[in-house]
Amino acid sequence: MRVTKKIKAEQLRILEETYRGAKPELHFRNPFELLIAVMLSAQCTDKRVNVVTEKLFQEADTPEAIMGLGLVRLEELIKGCGLYHSKARHILAACQMLCEQYGGEVPHDFEALQKLPGVGRKTANVVMSVAFNRPAIAVDTHVFRVANRLKLATGKTPLEVEKGLMAAIPREKWSAAHHWLIWHGRRLCKSRQPLCDACPLQHVCPSAENNCVTKDKSVK
Repeated sequence: MRVTKKIKAEQLRILEETYRGAKPELHFRNPFELLIAVMLSAQCTDKRVNVVTEKLFQEADTPEAIMGLGLVRLEELIKGCGLYHSKARHILAACQMLCEQYGGEVPHDFEALQKLPGVGRKTANVVMSVAFNRPAIAVDTHVFRVANRLKLATGKTPLEVEKGLMAAIPREKWSAAHHWLIWHGRRLCKSRQPLCDACPLQHVCPSAENNCVTKDKSVK
Protein backbone atom coordinates (compact mmCIF):
# COMPACT_ATOMS: atom_id res chain seq x y z
CA MET A 1 0.00 0.00 0.00
CA ARG A 2 1.31 3.41 -0.97
CA VAL A 3 0.53 5.82 1.84
CA THR A 4 -0.51 9.06 0.18
CA LYS A 5 -1.49 12.37 1.77
CA LYS A 6 -5.11 11.34 1.33
CA ILE A 7 -4.54 8.09 3.22
CA LYS A 8 -2.67 9.92 5.99
CA ALA A 9 -5.57 12.33 6.30
CA GLU A 10 -7.95 9.38 6.62
CA GLN A 11 -5.71 7.75 9.24
CA LEU A 12 -5.77 10.94 11.28
CA ARG A 13 -9.54 11.30 10.89
CA ILE A 14 -10.10 7.79 12.22
CA LEU A 15 -7.65 8.26 15.08
CA GLU A 16 -9.33 11.51 16.09
CA GLU A 17 -12.80 9.97 15.89
CA THR A 18 -11.72 6.90 17.88
CA TYR A 19 -9.70 8.64 20.57
CA ARG A 20 -11.30 12.08 20.73
CA GLY A 21 -10.71 13.62 24.13
CA ALA A 22 -7.86 11.27 25.04
CA LYS A 23 -5.87 12.61 27.97
CA PRO A 24 -2.66 11.67 29.80
CA GLU A 25 -3.04 8.73 32.16
CA LEU A 26 -0.44 10.09 34.57
CA HIS A 27 -1.84 11.79 37.66
CA PHE A 28 -0.55 15.29 38.43
CA ARG A 29 -1.75 18.61 39.82
CA ASN A 30 0.81 21.04 38.40
CA PRO A 31 3.75 21.25 35.95
CA PHE A 32 6.27 20.11 38.54
CA GLU A 33 4.34 16.96 39.42
CA LEU A 34 3.94 16.20 35.71
CA LEU A 35 7.68 16.64 35.15
CA ILE A 36 8.54 14.20 37.95
CA ALA A 37 5.90 11.70 36.82
CA VAL A 38 7.22 11.68 33.25
CA MET A 39 10.80 11.29 34.50
CA LEU A 40 9.66 8.26 36.49
CA SER A 41 7.75 6.76 33.55
CA ALA A 42 10.83 5.59 31.63
CA GLN A 43 10.45 1.81 31.16
CA CYS A 44 7.51 1.84 33.58
CA THR A 45 3.74 1.84 33.15
CA ASP A 46 1.68 4.92 33.93
CA LYS A 47 -0.37 2.83 36.34
CA ARG A 48 2.70 1.98 38.37
CA VAL A 49 3.96 5.57 38.25
CA ASN A 50 0.62 6.79 39.62
CA VAL A 51 0.91 4.41 42.58
CA VAL A 52 4.42 5.65 43.32
CA THR A 53 3.75 9.37 42.87
CA GLU A 54 0.66 9.23 45.09
CA LYS A 55 2.93 8.33 48.01
CA LEU A 56 5.82 10.53 46.88
CA PHE A 57 3.75 13.70 46.52
CA GLN A 58 2.08 13.16 49.87
CA GLU A 59 5.53 13.44 51.42
CA ALA A 60 7.17 15.91 49.05
CA ASP A 61 5.55 17.81 46.20
CA THR A 62 7.93 20.70 45.53
CA PRO A 63 11.57 20.82 44.37
CA GLU A 64 12.63 22.04 47.81
CA ALA A 65 10.75 19.28 49.61
CA ILE A 66 12.13 16.54 47.35
CA MET A 67 15.66 17.82 47.89
CA GLY A 68 14.94 17.65 51.61
CA LEU A 69 14.19 13.93 51.32
CA GLY A 70 17.76 13.09 50.41
CA LEU A 71 18.89 10.35 48.06
CA VAL A 72 18.20 7.34 50.28
CA ARG A 73 14.62 8.30 51.16
CA LEU A 74 13.81 9.32 47.59
CA GLU A 75 15.06 5.97 46.33
CA GLU A 76 12.84 4.21 48.85
CA LEU A 77 9.78 6.13 47.66
CA ILE A 78 10.33 5.60 43.91
CA LYS A 79 11.76 2.08 44.02
CA GLY A 80 8.58 0.65 42.51
CA CYS A 81 9.25 2.40 39.20
CA GLY A 82 12.49 0.57 38.45
CA LEU A 83 15.82 2.16 37.52
CA TYR A 84 15.33 4.04 40.77
CA HIS A 85 19.01 4.73 41.46
CA SER A 86 19.53 6.77 38.30
CA LYS A 87 16.04 8.28 38.42
CA ALA A 88 16.57 9.48 41.99
CA ARG A 89 19.90 11.11 41.11
CA HIS A 90 18.39 12.84 38.10
CA ILE A 91 15.35 14.04 40.03
CA LEU A 92 17.46 15.50 42.82
CA ALA A 93 19.78 17.21 40.36
CA ALA A 94 16.83 18.58 38.40
CA CYS A 95 15.20 19.86 41.59
CA GLN A 96 18.43 21.57 42.59
CA MET A 97 18.63 23.31 39.19
CA LEU A 98 14.98 24.34 39.42
CA CYS A 99 15.62 25.92 42.82
CA GLU A 100 18.89 27.60 41.88
CA GLN A 101 17.99 28.86 38.41
CA TYR A 102 14.20 29.05 38.15
CA GLY A 103 12.93 29.93 41.61
CA GLY A 104 11.53 26.45 42.10
CA GLU A 105 9.31 26.73 39.03
CA VAL A 106 9.32 24.55 35.91
CA PRO A 107 10.53 26.66 32.96
CA HIS A 108 8.17 27.22 30.04
CA ASP A 109 11.04 27.07 27.56
CA PHE A 110 11.71 23.85 25.62
CA GLU A 111 15.49 24.30 25.53
CA ALA A 112 15.61 25.11 29.24
CA LEU A 113 13.64 21.97 30.05
CA GLN A 114 16.11 19.82 28.12
CA LYS A 115 18.97 21.20 30.22
CA LEU A 116 17.45 19.69 33.37
CA PRO A 117 19.21 16.43 34.37
CA GLY A 118 17.26 13.39 33.21
CA VAL A 119 15.01 15.38 30.86
CA GLY A 120 15.24 14.45 27.20
CA ARG A 121 13.31 15.64 24.18
CA LYS A 122 10.32 13.36 24.84
CA THR A 123 9.88 14.53 28.43
CA ALA A 124 10.29 18.18 27.45
CA ASN A 125 7.67 17.80 24.72
CA VAL A 126 5.20 16.21 27.14
CA VAL A 127 5.63 19.05 29.63
CA MET A 128 5.34 21.73 26.95
CA SER A 129 2.21 20.13 25.51
CA VAL A 130 0.35 18.95 28.59
CA ALA A 131 1.43 21.45 31.26
CA PHE A 132 1.77 24.59 29.13
CA ASN A 133 -0.62 23.86 26.25
CA ARG A 134 2.05 24.41 23.58
CA PRO A 135 1.86 22.45 20.30
CA ALA A 136 4.26 19.50 20.59
CA ILE A 137 4.53 15.82 19.71
CA ALA A 138 6.33 13.58 22.18
CA VAL A 139 7.55 10.35 20.63
CA ASP A 140 7.54 7.46 23.08
CA THR A 141 7.69 3.78 22.19
CA HIS A 142 3.95 3.67 21.32
CA VAL A 143 4.02 6.74 19.10
CA PHE A 144 7.20 5.48 17.42
CA ARG A 145 5.67 2.08 16.69
CA VAL A 146 2.27 3.26 15.49
CA ALA A 147 3.66 6.04 13.29
CA ASN A 148 6.04 3.62 11.57
CA ARG A 149 3.44 0.89 11.13
CA LEU A 150 0.94 3.30 9.61
CA LYS A 151 3.73 5.03 7.67
CA LEU A 152 2.17 8.22 8.93
CA ALA A 153 5.78 9.11 9.71
CA THR A 154 8.73 6.78 9.29
CA GLY A 155 12.15 6.88 10.83
CA LYS A 156 14.81 4.94 12.70
CA THR A 157 15.01 7.45 15.55
CA PRO A 158 12.40 9.26 17.66
CA LEU A 159 13.56 12.60 16.25
CA GLU A 160 13.04 11.45 12.66
CA VAL A 161 9.53 10.26 13.52
CA GLU A 162 8.76 13.47 15.43
CA LYS A 163 9.73 15.58 12.41
CA GLY A 164 7.65 13.37 10.12
CA LEU A 165 4.60 13.65 12.36
CA MET A 166 4.98 17.41 12.57
CA ALA A 167 4.90 17.53 8.78
CA ALA A 168 1.93 15.14 8.47
CA ILE A 169 -0.31 16.54 11.21
CA PRO A 170 -1.76 20.08 11.34
CA ARG A 171 0.05 22.08 14.02
CA GLU A 172 -3.13 22.77 15.97
CA LYS A 173 -3.63 19.02 16.39
CA TRP A 174 -0.08 18.02 17.38
CA SER A 175 -0.78 17.71 21.10
CA ALA A 176 -4.06 15.86 20.66
CA ALA A 177 -2.58 13.51 18.05
CA HIS A 178 0.19 12.59 20.46
CA HIS A 179 -2.47 11.12 22.75
CA TRP A 180 -4.37 9.43 19.90
CA LEU A 181 -1.22 7.55 18.89
CA ILE A 182 -0.35 6.57 22.46
CA TRP A 183 -3.82 5.25 23.17
CA HIS A 184 -3.91 3.35 19.89
CA GLY A 185 -0.54 1.76 20.63
CA ARG A 186 -1.60 0.70 24.10
CA ARG A 187 -5.03 -0.62 23.23
CA LEU A 188 -4.81 -2.08 19.73
CA CYS A 189 -1.49 -1.62 17.92
CA LYS A 190 0.48 -3.51 20.54
CA SER A 191 4.12 -4.39 20.16
CA ARG A 192 4.05 -8.18 19.94
CA GLN A 193 0.42 -8.99 19.25
CA PRO A 194 -1.32 -6.13 17.44
CA LEU A 195 -5.08 -6.54 17.30
CA CYS A 196 -5.37 -5.89 13.58
CA ASP A 197 -8.75 -7.60 13.21
CA ALA A 198 -10.28 -5.16 15.69
CA CYS A 199 -8.49 -2.09 14.35
CA PRO A 200 -10.56 0.66 12.65
CA LEU A 201 -7.43 1.62 10.69
CA GLN A 202 -6.90 -1.80 9.13
CA HIS A 203 -8.03 -0.71 5.64
CA VAL A 204 -5.58 2.23 5.60
CA CYS A 205 -2.66 0.52 7.36
CA PRO A 206 0.17 -0.82 5.16
CA SER A 207 1.45 -3.05 7.97
CA ALA A 208 -1.87 -4.89 8.29
CA GLU A 209 -1.11 -6.54 4.95
CA ASN A 210 1.88 -8.24 6.57
CA ASN A 211 0.22 -8.93 9.92
CA CYS A 212 2.04 -5.96 11.42
CA VAL A 213 5.43 -7.63 11.23
CA THR A 214 7.67 -4.69 12.08
CA LYS A 215 10.66 -4.16 14.29
CA ASP A 216 9.69 -2.29 17.43
CA LYS A 217 12.49 -0.49 19.23
CA SER A 218 12.21 0.85 22.76
CA VAL A 219 12.19 4.60 22.96
CA LYS A 220 13.25 6.18 26.21
